[in-house]
Parts: sequence; structure tokens; C-alpha cells
Amino acid sequence: MSDRGVCVVTHPLSAAGENATRTLLDILASIGPVSLVTADLPEESSIRDTRDVIELTSKGAGDHILVAALRFVLNQIRMCLVLRRRREPVVLFFGATSYLLPILFARAVGKTVLVEPRGDVPLTLRLNWEQRLPSAVAWGLAGSVSLLESVGFAAAHRVVTYTPNMARELGADPDSDRVYPHGARYVDTERFSVTTPFGDRDDVVGFVGRLDEEKGIRELAEVAKRLPEGVTFRFVGDGPLYEWLASELSEEIETGAVELAGWVDHKDVPIELNRMKLLVMPSHPTEGLPTTILESLACGTPVYATPVSGVPDVVKEDETGFLMRDREAEAIFHDIEDIISTDTALASVSDRGRALIEDEYSFSAAQARYRELLSEVEH
Repeated sequence: MSDRGVCVVTHPLSAAGENATRTLLDILASIGPVSLVTADLPEESSIRDTRDVIELTSKGAGDHILVAALRFVLNQIRMCLVLRRRREPVVLFFGATSYLLPILFARAVGKTVLVEPRGDVPLTLRLNWEQRLPSAVAWGLAGSVSLLESVGFAAAHRVVTYTPNMARELGADPDSDRVYPHGARYVDTERFSVTTPFGDRDDVVGFVGRLDEEKGIRELAEVAKRLPEGVTFRFVGDGPLYEWLASELSEEIETGAVELAGWVDHKDVPIELNRMKLLVMPSHPTEGLPTTILESLACGTPVYATPVSGVPDVVKEDETGFLMRDREAEAIFHDIEDIISTDTALASVSDRGRALIEDEYSFSAAQARYRELLSEVEH
């Protein structure tokens, strides 16, 4: 990579976005110089202390649609002004794939432009807007964002996705010369490791993540009520549905059949994953490849997840995990019952999941992938 490095551009960052961004910066920094142009970086973020950061504004996207739209445009103008002064020859738009103005500007001033979606942004926005707006309006606004993103994909020199299946779901051909379909993040295989042997774990099934609508929490609550005696369902995380969950499952919590751990610091997530025999993730395709899935496999915890975006490239049926064909509570319950009843087979799935992460999603593997990508675009 050129000694002038890569400039990473993101939209305003949530806590989850900050974690994914830090991971990407770690990989790129191991190859050469890297800087970050962003907005609303979390106060406690360590990125400020370790990377060259240009923060456009401390304001987030905004809750009101008109406010969000105005900040969306203003941030793009600010990005253009910053990019005009940056010396990095490569600009990577990470998650900010609908920021068409700075994408076009970066190309116009001679930068090599990469766009790397973190998931299905239009779908994420539509699901959020449908909570506050008429469905037709939410669909129309999401369609506009989708159009911007499509033009951004076309304008970029290369589209980077986490896995080939993620590329397909976003309408990109993983076999195209313009698509690099192997940009998955890495897992710290030392921190996320098997500390409790699989055979020594209790029958705990769990969910780790934000407790909100798009994660299928209501369906999981129904499942948790029906699990066989001796099987515990553990929810790890916080979010809008936490209080509802505590009320809905109050009897099960009282008997110990359900546990609500609440918010857990990321450094303690390996402990939580090592308590479980199965991680359940019935989410929409809003994330390209949930980090929690990679971390779970690294801890030897098999995953049962919806086959969306990049998930099927990692969670392979009966090899490293299990794919959820139906998000209804009844179907999820029966699948979980079948899965946890086969301890010997599940232990083998645990071993293969860990091996997959060590082989393909370690830091060195991710470093090699991005080194290859940057070598390709700079020649």
C-alpha cells in the first residue's frame, strides 16, 4: 500500500458502528497509514487516541426526518471539503455508501474510491421509519436511499462486501472485477476463544445484541416460554424492548428458565458466549455479517441464524451451525429443541466453528485480504 495510506469515511456512528469501524482501522493500520473522517464518534471511543480522526460534527443523524435529511446533506458537503485537503490516494466509504456527493467528488479529484456496505442500509432505514411514518412514505424514502446507494456503487472503483452472498443480496455480482467479496472483519481469536469446554457447559441457549424489533426479540420471548425443563434462555444486551421483555417473561425469570443479563461490556462478551451451547440470531438482513456470529464461533458456540446477507457463507448447515428457515416462534422452538438434543453432534459443530474462524477470520487472514485488495486498486 502507498505510504500515504487510506482515508476511511463513515456516517455518524452508533456503538455498533464504532466497533466495526475500529476493527477495520486496525486491519488497515497494520498495512499502512490510515485516517478516519466521521461524525458523532462516541465519547468513550478509543479511536480518537489511536488514529488520525477528523470529526465533521458531534451531532448524530437526528430523530426527525427533515433534520436527518438536512444533516445528511451538510455532512456530505463537509466531507467534500475535508477530502479536498487529504493526501491519501485511497478513500474507503465504510457504511456511508449512500453518500453520493463525496463519492463523486473523491473520484473527480483523482482518488481511488472503494465503497464497503456494512449491511442493507435502505432496509434498516425503512424498518426504522415504518415505526413513525406511513408505510408508503417509509418505502419511498428507503427507495431514494437505495437509488443513491446504487449510483454510488456504480461510481466507485470497487465495491467491497464481507462475503460473496452479501454481494448477491446487495445486487452486486461477486464474480465481477469491480467487486471484492472477501472483506469480512476479523475476530480477536485470543480474546474470543474456548475457555469453557463445550461438554462442560450447561444447557443454555442465548441471544447477544440489541433488544429491538428487527432482532426478532418478540419471537424469542415466545420461544423462551416453551423450552424444555432444564434449558435456560439467556438474553444478553439492552435496548427498547428490555422492559417489555422483563415484564413478558417475569414468571420464567422468577423460576430461572430465563435470564436477562442486561448490557454487557464488550470485553465480557467472551464469558457470556462460553456459557452457551447455542447462539440464536433471528435477525433481518440489516447487517452484512453480524460480528456476534463470528465471535460466537470463535468461542466454540454454534450459531442458529437466519440465512441472510453474509451469514450462509459462515454459518454452514450442520457444519459450523444451523440456518433458520422460518422466523416464526413455533418453528424456532422446534429447531432449537432438535439441535440441543444432539450433544455429541453439537460438540463437533463447535470444533468446526472454531477452526473456521482460526483459518479464515483471524487478524492475519483479514490483513492478507485487505493487502491484496489495496494492491489491486493501486496498480
